[in-house]
Amino acid sequence: MNDIGENLQITRERIQAAAQKYDRIVDSIGLMAASKTFSADDIKIAASAGLLEFGENYAQEAMQKIKALADPKLIWHFIGPIQSNKTRLIAENFNWVHSIDRFKTARRLNDARPDSSPPLNACIQINISDEKSKSGITSQQLLDLAIQISTLPNIRLRGLMAMPAVSKDTNKQRQSFKLVTECFQSLNKKNFKLDTLSMGTSNDLEAAIAEGSTMIRLGTAIFGPRHA
Repeated sequence: MNDIGENLQITRERIQAAAQKYDRIVDSIGLMAASKTFSADDIKIAASAGLLEFGENYAQEAMQKIKALADPKLIWHFIGPIQSNKTRLIAENFNWVHSIDRFKTARRLNDARPDSSPPLNACIQINISDEKSKSGITSQQLLDLAIQISTLPNIRLRGLMAMPAVSKDTNKQRQSFKLVTECFQSLNKKNFKLDTLSMGTSNDLEAAIAEGSTMIRLGTAIFGPRHA
């Protein structure tokens, strides 16, 4: 078995073990490969091993892969900061966007989404650790943005995404993810009917699963070291 296939098997076993440890149903935890800098051939190998969801940070890099693969079974997630001049590319070619943090951006995506396509699945990005270097809104801004996005006919608000500050302390990791889950639950109490918590990477997926993640985003754990 190639390295990507082996890595994917190890990753699935790791998710299974975390699900068992924290009393989660493993089928409720999705896996997305963060494929930034990795090639279309790498993605094809992962897809042949059964992984169909891929996350990209840069629209133009992603378009090269989407066109090269031209596989309707693949589900494409945009997970990076959204530049205003790339909203049309994203709206026309992706199934999901995880990094919405402004209504202006959501409205541009909504307006550019083709009428022939289903609504664009969306997550609001929360900067839960209040890091200046990261995108995302504060928890205090969340409700207003969720209400605004819910008015857009071509956007389907599915949940929240977060990338907490890096920590090797499992308790600190869980505390950050718990705050995101509490925001998620607060919105659902207001009848938003969200179903997606996009959180957890190679370094903290166990903590994310413990606190309710439904979608893990893994890059190096699947593909190996990133290409320059």
